[in-house]
Amino acid sequence: MSLRTRWSRTLTAAAVAVGLTTGILFLANPTAVAIAEDAAATQPIEKGLRVYSAGHSFHYFVPGQLAQMATAAGIKDHVQVGLSAIGGSRVIQHWNVLDDKFKSKEVLKSGRADVLTLAPIHLPDEGIEKFATLALEGNPDIRVTVEEFWLPYDIYDTTFTNHPKQVDHNAPTADDLRKLHAPYFKSMDAHVEELNKKFGKPVVFVVPAGQAIIALREKIIAGQAPGLKQQADLFTDPIGHATAPLEALVSYCHFAVIYKRSPVGLPLPQVLAAANKPEWDDKLNRLLQELAWEAVIQHPLSGVKVAAAK
Repeated sequence: MSLRTRWSRTLTAAAVAVGLTTGILFLANPTAVAIAEDAAATQPIEKGLRVYSAGHSFHYFVPGQLAQMATAAGIKDHVQVGLSAIGGSRVIQHWNVLDDKFKSKEVLKSGRADVLTLAPIHLPDEGIEKFATLALEGNPDIRVTVEEFWLPYDIYDTTFTNHPKQVDHNAPTADDLRKLHAPYFKSMDAHVEELNKKFGKPVVFVVPAGQAIIALREKIIAGQAPGLKQQADLFTDPIGHATAPLEALVSYCHFAVIYKRSPVGLPLPQVLAAANKPEWDDKLNRLLQELAWEAVIQHPLSGVKVAAAK
């Protein structure tokens, strides 16, 4: 066994241990480990990318914030080339839009996108494969990201039909949240691996937003999240629509995956600055950045791998 292989396996085991203690959950598997072992340390992307996005209301705030973060990071020429926004949607609904209303297929077929961001709800969702296949035809080097989100209403309901009117977001413990999300994360990871196997190379990558959110909620429970007193501070309603701190956290996760670089150190984003809440300050912003980066580098399907310590 080579030194590189031994180090990769040690790093993977350490990441699993850290994930269990921090509340960030991911599920390692042979294909993901093989990709990690074969990959060199990820180099950050310095050039602006062309991004197309399709998703629901837990996602379609990301494009605007991602553009601001890219500018703040000194990344020039970042372009949001389009957005397909449908509330409560599965990816297949964006594929089936009549007359290509949002120009998603037109943009992807023409090769005018470097990154396609998707936000499914639950599987099965054949739209992910359809979009990824079309995107590859237009640009063989395109990356497709899938947002693993936080479960609506704090329940695991694959039918997405159980809509309770009242939800106590403060009730779950960190262990409750990890157990609740485990089958969802497992199914999404398995689907991403299956697609990459079909494509014969890593094309689809995971944005572990849900894992970062569990870590943040654990910090809140422990009284270690500056400016956030309770888990409910992250949500505007029972379904779980995001307040400004949660929007920033999710957007940082996307920034980290798309540009393969840490968001730690970026200035207070507009979404927090405009909230008119002095307690949502630089200390909270730093925590959100750290949790996003930690979630991304720990997830074996994010496409981001930190350099090994020497």
